[in-house]
Amino acid sequence: MDNLNLDRHISGQFNADLEDLKTQLLEMGGVVQQQIKDAVSAIENADGELAEKVIVVEDDVDTREVKIDENCTQVLARRQPAASDLRMVLAVSKITRDLERMGDEAQKIAKMAIALNDQGQAPHGYMELRHIGDIVEKMVNTTLDAFARFDVDAAVRVAKDDRAVDREYKSAMRELITYMMEDPRSIGRVMNIIWALRSLERIGDHARNIAEHIVYLVKGLDVRHTSVKEMERKVNDA
Repeated sequence: MDNLNLDRHISGQFNADLEDLKTQLLEMGGVVQQQIKDAVSAIENADGELAEKVIVVEDDVDTREVKIDENCTQVLARRQPAASDLRMVLAVSKITRDLERMGDEAQKIAKMAIALNDQGQAPHGYMELRHIGDIVEKMVNTTLDAFARFDVDAAVRVAKDDRAVDREYKSAMRELITYMMEDPRSIGRVMNIIWALRSLERIGDHARNIAEHIVYLVKGLDVRHTSVKEMERKVNDA
């Protein structure tokens, strides 16, 4: 775990502003994390009521994103931060955007759950959904913890987990496409599972994005569009 030496200021209010941004982001992350968990549970258990809750919660996530973004803009305008302070504000703004997009994907999963309630459960794909959902939920939890503790090593682990999600997703796609070819009557219902898996894969991508923002925040390194090995090398060399 790294210690991010945020500059200390004569203005105690500046320090409070930065801590408040961090707190707001972690609270938003907690809401999104629960949203993802509920969305996966809704589709697994054919729980239409829970799915509707996930959809409603998205309004709260959107509101939080706008508020945090406004607060970041105010800190930039009033305090004109530099060095690690500036990276903190920029990272919060970028991470908030990824969290909001995770919420969008959770909402899509919930809508697939409602569709399956209407059409009848799919004959295949729930085991894959549960497995990938577990990995993705763990990734989101790890990214939030990594941000809270400025833990670069944990951020790198998330990037590694994203590769695992991509592999599992491709494997699930092959199996489900084969199944639909064998039983064309199942196509409509299995497609709902496929779209839900696609949303989980995208949530994993956003978790990796957050991991990259954490590396930038703590180390000042831009590791976007790099392999996991290259990310590890840059972090170790920094």
